[in-house]
Amino acid sequence: MSCVLITGAASGLGWALAQACFARGDNLLLTDINEPMLRERAQTLNAPERIATLAGDICEPAHHRALLETAAARFGGVGVLVNNAGITHRSLTQKTDPEVLWRVMRVNWQAPLALTLAALPQLQQQRGSIVNIGSMAGWMPVLGRSAYCAAKSALAQSFEVLRGEQLQHGIHVLMAYPGFLATPIEQNALGFDGGPARHARSSVGKPRSAEWMAARIVRALERRQKRVYSDRLAMIGSLLWRLRPDLYQRIMMKKFAVELQQ
Repeated sequence: MSCVLITGAASGLGWALAQACFARGDNLLLTDINEPMLRERAQTLNAPERIATLAGDICEPAHHRALLETAAARFGGVGVLVNNAGITHRSLTQKTDPEVLWRVMRVNWQAPLALTLAALPQLQQQRGSIVNIGSMAGWMPVLGRSAYCAAKSALAQSFEVLRGEQLQHGIHVLMAYPGFLATPIEQNALGFDGGPARHARSSVGKPRSAEWMAARIVRALERRQKRVYSDRLAMIGSLLWRLRPDLYQRIMMKKFAVELQQ
């Protein structure tokens, strides 16, 4: 029996997805850069025969190889790859150290694409699934998040192309588009200099829980859906951006005005 490989699995949506997949009987290979938390999370599930962990930097090709070797040795390969690991920033583009912008792009786009390409032989053998945690920010601009918006847009476009290319191999691709979630990704947002962001998060509406979104994603995975979306407010925002972009821009400038003061 193959496993579900989840990146960024020690907290937030990744941990919620790990719990949901464990509850339905999946074997898990969990990875995160935070080794102590990752080990603690695995221990709470108390099923070492069904769970493997391997901490590391998701941007490193050597870590990708180690993950796939572990998956093959422990579980016969990866049947579901969940590209969840992510990082964001809250900083004006002009003031941001370019290395911060490039890091956000590497973690959110380059790393998941590279890991997926490395995992394709195992996924093809299993006729498995790829789940990508995108964002509504990949569809519409958000002040202070230029690299994050760009990375999530690139993620969506790359995997929509890959979907068509891998159809002949039986690969299922699910794109998940959360809106604002109550997860540590925003608490750990980078500032303009690469340190923690110094101002509070701006959002629209009440953030949903990671567990709520994880349940939606797992249902969509079981049904082999192509896309799963967030709540109605996020969808309205996306529609407004496409139909009335100038109106959307005015509303965004008001809702996210604190970003312009940094």
